[in-house]
Amino acid sequence: MSGGDTSPGPVVEMIDVHKSFGRTSVLRGVDLTVHARETLVIIGRSGTGKSVTLRHIVGLTAPDRGVVRVFGKDVAKLSKRELAELRLRLGFLFQSGALLAWMTVEENVALPLVEHRRKLSRSEVEEIVLDKLRLVGLESARHKLPSEISGGMKKRAALARAIVLEPELILYDEPTSGLDPVISSTINELINRTKEVLGTAQIVVTHDMESAYSIGDRIALLGDGRVVAQGTPEEIRASGDELVQQFIQGRTEGPLAIDT
Repeated sequence: MSGGDTSPGPVVEMIDVHKSFGRTSVLRGVDLTVHARETLVIIGRSGTGKSVTLRHIVGLTAPDRGVVRVFGKDVAKLSKRELAELRLRLGFLFQSGALLAWMTVEENVALPLVEHRRKLSRSEVEEIVLDKLRLVGLESARHKLPSEISGGMKKRAALARAIVLEPELILYDEPTSGLDPVISSTINELINRTKEVLGTAQIVVTHDMESAYSIGDRIALLGDGRVVAQGTPEEIRASGDELVQQFIQGRTEGPLAIDT
């Protein structure tokens, strides 16, 4: 199993990151740090730059100003080959799950191994895939198509695929979106278990405060393109900051800007 990043520095470091799209300024000086074996949860209203932050970390978007370092490397300065190598150390769980409809659950999970671990035999691939399906409780659904399983099972299958290469950092984009409270709790438990078993660092973007409290070692609130507050779940819950309380209580009135 992967033991997580072994370098002395942070797994992820964002320093004064700015990003605009046309006339729209999305990030206005984001500062974030994620350490090995830590789960950082990013919360904030729609349009505050949460998904754009993830895109910077995987190198899909480059900052207009500021620095994004992953495993100590300046992502914007990497060559295409170096960036591809970096991404093999990352796992990404998309909001939609992004399973291929014509492939079985087992084939979807095996895909990264087939593409990037070509020296593995078919039996070795099968063994690794079954190990990950057991971790997420989906071994019995291995031969089913995505259309034949529930939304919660699709999320679990997507998680198995995201971790099949045993990444050192996993990024989750709204992992409990569209799921009922019971299934959401199951996903939260799997996120925590994944960190324990694989020793990964994790970044989770979510609107679900119950999820944030149950999985986060730290929580960062984005507002107006910046990190306006961060702390442990206990610190966030007890915060006297009106911005924090407005968001976690879901109040429409208050100082937190409403993006349109």
